[in-house]
Amino acid sequence: MPLPHRGRVSRLASSRVASTSFSRATTQSPRRAGRGAPWSSHAQRLTRQRHSSEQVPPGSELQADFRSGNWLLERAGGDAGHSRQTPRAEMGSKHRICNRVEVVIPCASDGDSRSVDLQLSNLEVIKKDPSSHELTVLDLNISDIFGLPREPLTDSFRHLTHQGPPDEATVKKLIEFIQEFFNGELKSEPEKLTFLKSLSSLSRTLPYDEATESFIHSHIADIVRILNMLVEEEPLHSLFSPVRQEVFVTITDLSYQDVHLLFGSEDRVDLFSLITKSIITLPSVKTLTHMQETMARGSSDSECLYRQTFQAFSEMLQSLVVKDPHLENLDTIFTHMDPWLQSIKDHERERATASMTQVLKCLSRHLNLKLPLRFQRLGHLAAVMALLCGDALKEVAEEAAEGTHYLLHITLRLKYITQDKKNDQSLRRAMKKCREFLELYSIKQFYSCPFKIAQVFEVFLNSNELCQFVMTTLDGLKTLKHLRTQQSAGELLITLVQNAESRFEKVPEMMGVICSQLLVSSQPGVRHQVITTLSLFISRPKYTDIVISHLLCHPVPYDRYLAEFWRTLKVELHSTTWILWRLLRKLQKCHNVPTQEKMAYVAVAATDALYEVFVGNRLRAATFRLFPQLLMTLLIQVHHSIGLTMSDVAIPSGLYTEQEVSSEVTPLCFAVQATKTLLLRTQCWQEFHIMEKKKGWTLLAGRDCHLQGISLLANALLERNHLLACKIMYLLVPLLNRGNDKHQLTSAAFFVELLQSPVSRRLPRVYSVARLKDWLQHGNNLFKIVALKGLCYLIRHQEMREDIESLLPCILDLLCETDEKIVLLAIQILLQRVRTMDFPTLTAMMRTLFSLFGDVRPDVHHFSMTLFGASIKSVKHTDKMNVENQVLDSLVPLLLYTQDENDAIAEESSRVLTICAQFLKWKLPQEVHCRGPWYLNPGGAETVSKFFGKKCKGKVNILAQTLMFSKNAKLPIRRAAVLFVGLFAKYMDHTEVKMKGTDWIEDDLRNLLNDPEPSLRIITSQALFQVQKVGTDPDAEQTVFGWRKLLCHLHT
Repeated sequence: MPLPHRGRVSRLASSRVASTSFSRATTQSPRRAGRGAPWSSHAQRLTRQRHSSEQVPPGSELQADFRSGNWLLERAGGDAGHSRQTPRAEMGSKHRICNRVEVVIPCASDGDSRSVDLQLSNLEVIKKDPSSHELTVLDLNISDIFGLPREPLTDSFRHLTHQGPPDEATVKKLIEFIQEFFNGELKSEPEKLTFLKSLSSLSRTLPYDEATESFIHSHIADIVRILNMLVEEEPLHSLFSPVRQEVFVTITDLSYQDVHLLFGSEDRVDLFSLITKSIITLPSVKTLTHMQETMARGSSDSECLYRQTFQAFSEMLQSLVVKDPHLENLDTIFTHMDPWLQSIKDHERERATASMTQVLKCLSRHLNLKLPLRFQRLGHLAAVMALLCGDALKEVAEEAAEGTHYLLHITLRLKYITQDKKNDQSLRRAMKKCREFLELYSIKQFYSCPFKIAQVFEVFLNSNELCQFVMTTLDGLKTLKHLRTQQSAGELLITLVQNAESRFEKVPEMMGVICSQLLVSSQPGVRHQVITTLSLFISRPKYTDIVISHLLCHPVPYDRYLAEFWRTLKVELHSTTWILWRLLRKLQKCHNVPTQEKMAYVAVAATDALYEVFVGNRLRAATFRLFPQLLMTLLIQVHHSIGLTMSDVAIPSGLYTEQEVSSEVTPLCFAVQATKTLLLRTQCWQEFHIMEKKKGWTLLAGRDCHLQGISLLANALLERNHLLACKIMYLLVPLLNRGNDKHQLTSAAFFVELLQSPVSRRLPRVYSVARLKDWLQHGNNLFKIVALKGLCYLIRHQEMREDIESLLPCILDLLCETDEKIVLLAIQILLQRVRTMDFPTLTAMMRTLFSLFGDVRPDVHHFSMTLFGASIKSVKHTDKMNVENQVLDSLVPLLLYTQDENDAIAEESSRVLTICAQFLKWKLPQEVHCRGPWYLNPGGAETVSKFFGKKCKGKVNILAQTLMFSKNAKLPIRRAAVLFVGLFAKYMDHTEVKMKGTDWIEDDLRNLLNDPEPSLRIITSQALFQVQKVGTDPDAEQTVFGWRKLLCHLHT
């Protein structure tokens, strides 16, 4: 059964007289007239109206209503058949129910298409005293603006009967009677009712009697205590007594005399909370009626008692705001009613809404605002009422619509008094915008649509109130049992964000609530609305970073709801690039800080967010536009993530529990999958295929081969998408020296591969050669490798060669590096510039290269000989005499290395030896180029030694040089050296033998007799014999037959 709406149930029509039989109605006392407010004050007239036995005249004003039906005024006194009429005989005397009931049901017509018109012309006639804070012309015209007749503060109850004040004896008896109850107990219902009626009667003597005033004010605590006790003793789930009703009436009477029992101290606040709960939590009317029938009582009796009790409660609330210039009382009332307005029980929500509507109606009628205003929750109240307008229960929605109508009236007046008086243009604009909205809809259509209400209220709410509106609406999304409320909340939220744009404050707090709501919303419709709201916020540049920061503070990998948001972002095209750029910047900022012990969690979260964005592909155009920045940032993140687990990430406390962190989840997996998805979404299919085919992803994720993976991807882009590669090159030019080492290394490795492009010739020297020079001098060998690779590419461009010439001394120094890659790259560059080198540089390089002969690094050994041969070829004719000694010194090493076990080294040694012979104008015997070991071909070895014995001078030096190789780590080289010493010794000059002897040779050879290799020991013994023979008989010659016989035994 619907609740009693305003006017449906009559006030208490009969005079309620206490057990002392003193009348409550009194007349004005001349004695009191000089002390305080006159008896004819508006508050007292309201009191007289409630206690009068006369009916409200038929000419009562019609009120705006939003319930179904027509404008209706019924006089129930003569309609015995009306369902709401309750004869006194049926109720019993103790219920004190009136015998004539008037029911006024004002309703809006179904055909009412009038719009709520805001008369802006009213603003043109504002003439206000600057010193006054009260509303004037605009305030008086607001009722016309909204079609709300404002109850004048003149006597609207002239028809009431005026009675005189009681004499002093009567007042004294009342005080004594009430005092007895303070000291005793109220056990029976008659006693309780008697006490309450006596207290109510005494309250009406306050304007006339000082003793009454002193008594009541000194016993407020006792009154509150007794009222609290009376309400507590009433059953919570039934209504069989009018005690509650009398409590409400008593509080109302005292409120009209400015004695407030519900405001102030803690016990008064508790009383307010208790009486609100006692009436709101009663079972529904249907349940109460059923209980009456079960207990053999009439249903009409129960229904009427309930209606009168609820009406008394509603009047009590209204009495609190009749004189509320600072809106303190409204704030308190709303505080107590708020939880009930959002109750999940329909009958509780309906009662609370009806009560709040009556409060707003009364306040709008008697609004007399003064600064400072204490009500600071306008946004919260507006949101609650708007949500209730979309309630699934028809009665609640209708009551809320009417309440919202009055609230809009109050809001306009409130905003006028709080506006900046020096500039009323803001209010003018707000009213104009409000009128434009309201002219589009009829009254009933407007107030039945929550999102249209939000459009209008948004015009007047300030930033703090907007935040309240949003937070309240978000709470509405949590109402899982009322899908209609959830839907209304979502519409309100979206509408408000769309219209308010950049006027929000406390956005971080709002984002926290919205994001948490997204994570728990299982309803697709609600989740869709939350995503739309977040999308609106994130698309506003003012809030983008705030929203992203909150979204990145969630566990990764993101759950399906948060992933759904990133994949289904609903933003306009012009906002997509901005959003993607700000998300990218979150990741880039993590790379710009010095290397820390742990990776920032934001870096991992932003990487996962980018992956989800790429998967959803809603920001496709922005992804193409920002591809160079996205690719490089993700590659840098890959480098930072190599070898890390989630335990190496600075995870915010409370974000994970130990059980939630999976060992399979690593920062590297997020970075690699985001990079792969980026390539696929930007149609880089060929590049993706090359990376897979050549195991590029494995290289990219490797600690020691990351730069190889970078080079592979860069070359793939350069080959398949040259234009895109050039864009990346220009992007990297100003960024190469930013960030930490990992940031710079990844950028540099990608950049130098792009120098292969002809476009690189256009780069200024400061961005190409000069930067590579800086890297050549970097303490990190990886930077040197990257720089040398870049020089290898630049040297191919004719325009760059002159600049590179100046770097040759730096490159020569790198030949002595221990890192093989650095040496090989340096040799590669020098090979391309050897023909143009000046002679001092050339000779210096040849000396360095000679020291690399026999290097344990095969490639270094091989290419150092290659460069040495190229250097000899580059010597000019005029400089040949100056390098001849260097060439002669290289003959023995080159000859011996033709016997190397590494075929490539042996072949290259033979080739360079030929170059040296040509330089010396020698013709080498063919046996020099034989591939087999010398001990298998003693004749060939003899021929070679004979050739060098005849051509070379300073044979002792040659033997000394050869003996050095007898200590080489490689067995073939040691054998060749010992064999060559034995064969070459007989070609020594007699003079040299006599001067230096052979002991130094014999000592070195004897040391080799202990070598673990048998073949070397045999060859050494024969060579030792030959040297000794030369020492004793310089003219003796070893026959070839003797060497052949020895080597044949060795072979067998």
